[in-house]
Amino acid sequence: MDMYGFYTGQEFNAHEYLGAHPENGGAVFRTFAPNAAKVSLLLDGAEMPMQRVYDGNFHELFVPGAAAGQAYEYRIYFRNGGCQDHADPYGFQMELRPAHRSIVCDLSTYTFQDSEWLKRRSNCLDRPLNIYEMHPGSWRRGENGEMLSYTETAKRLIPYLQETGYNYVEFLPLCEHPCDESWGYQNTGFFAPTSRYGSPQELMAAIDLLHQNGIGVILDFVPVHFAVDAYGLAQYDGTALYEYPNSAVGISEWGSYNFMHSRGEVRSFLQSATNCFLSCYHFDGLRIDAISRIIYWQGEERRGENGNAIDFLKTMNQGLKRRHRGIMLIAEDSTSYAGVTKSAEDGGLGFDYKWDLGWMHDTMEYFQLPPSQRSEQYHKLTFSMLYFRNERYLLPFSHDEVVHGKATILQKMNGDYENKFPQAKALYLYMYVHPGKKLNFMGNEIGQLREWDEKREQDWDLRKYPTHDSFYRFMSELNALYLTQPALSERDYCEDGFTWIDCHQEEKCVYAISRKSHTGELIAVFNFNDREQTYMLPEKYVEEKYEILLYTDWEKYGGSCPLSGNVMAAGTIVLEKFSGVLIKI
Repeated sequence: MDMYGFYTGQEFNAHEYLGAHPENGGAVFRTFAPNAAKVSLLLDGAEMPMQRVYDGNFHELFVPGAAAGQAYEYRIYFRNGGCQDHADPYGFQMELRPAHRSIVCDLSTYTFQDSEWLKRRSNCLDRPLNIYEMHPGSWRRGENGEMLSYTETAKRLIPYLQETGYNYVEFLPLCEHPCDESWGYQNTGFFAPTSRYGSPQELMAAIDLLHQNGIGVILDFVPVHFAVDAYGLAQYDGTALYEYPNSAVGISEWGSYNFMHSRGEVRSFLQSATNCFLSCYHFDGLRIDAISRIIYWQGEERRGENGNAIDFLKTMNQGLKRRHRGIMLIAEDSTSYAGVTKSAEDGGLGFDYKWDLGWMHDTMEYFQLPPSQRSEQYHKLTFSMLYFRNERYLLPFSHDEVVHGKATILQKMNGDYENKFPQAKALYLYMYVHPGKKLNFMGNEIGQLREWDEKREQDWDLRKYPTHDSFYRFMSELNALYLTQPALSERDYCEDGFTWIDCHQEEKCVYAISRKSHTGELIAVFNFNDREQTYMLPEKYVEEKYEILLYTDWEKYGGSCPLSGNVMAAGTIVLEKFSGVLIKI
């Protein structure tokens, strides 16, 4: 490890030096605890004093015979008296909660078979990116309600994603965490994948399988804050080593501790954690959580920018991009901060994509309105294109939108049960025609009615009901079109890739859109009103040959129109209430 780089926040491989590493018939243990009076290794019921090395800030011990699978922790003695036992901040594996010791682990024992995938992967700027966001512990469960292992999940997930038309999966945070209810967003082990689903090698095998079947894998990562549990990073060496010493900026809105990104050691810690998951596990990208809390103090613009934290993001993103070909970095950011997806070399933050939370909120608010009020709020659906070219946006219907009393996507649709389904189908067609890559949370594709609960699996029995099964069929066929029609993704971030054919039918609540690629043009027309309406395309389209690719009101999707029904003739389109049509010119 480059010590100067470690202290100045330039290091990406601190995990190769710190932590526990099997070697020479034993294992060497190292930890960074500059303010500790002394440090001991607790292993096999024995307490073994560690030696200060290098500049005295590091503590090291080689233990002959120590091997992978053994649990250990560090006992940190404070200068003002007392001590605290801690898991290894750089530990690669941890015990299953509520136990919390680290486990000696050799990450080099698994051999990947995904070289072909790694050669051809990309950040998908000019191709489809359809992400299935999921929480492994509540996607599916075993026969007795137990959580599935990483590999069991992958084996079930691969055919499901292939059938439903998703080409990437994004896992909610997998770093070790003590509380199931945190969903992985309050971590104690930033280098250790949670033991809830098995070993690090099982996670490697799961990603390997997904890659071999053409599915990319993204990890949700949390570099903003960490859990307050005493055995974790909190007051690690008796002082605020990772967190702020001042609670005014040191405590997050979630009650966790904020990382102090001005410290080089903290930057190197987080950069090394992200690099470890990309290098050792072959993740294809990272979704970085709560970027607003890094850009601004406590996430509040009025408090001003946190310049050191912004510099951390730029350095991390630039370094990861330099080290890993074809990865994607995604920002969950609700601010209007400029340059999130501009390269770090050009002064931006260096992300590939930014979640378009403004689009999500405006769209949801529109579809929650009764049809009688949609005319006056017509331009909630056009506003996004006024700012869309400022960043490279990704359109998310994520886990955050189906919890805490917000209702599921289907439930958000205005009206009674029967009217929710046609509106949700029209909504999703609009989403997939709108520029920007796509993300959908598990359960949305079956018309989930119950808010997400991390303690139980999704309501898969819903597919026994024809209305839900036809909705699932609609979502699968829409996804298939998205993956196979270049016009829906190729020019997402080009001026000529999207055009409003008509966005001034305020009274009718009708919208018409054109999407283009090098292979041709697609047209989508929507009727978001509660009555059937007729729409005439502009004259230049009247004589064109066309093919109806998808109509949301087809009978096979639970609608009223037979597949052979005449939706369009001589440029005139007849649209049932709450419907949309996708046409290939």
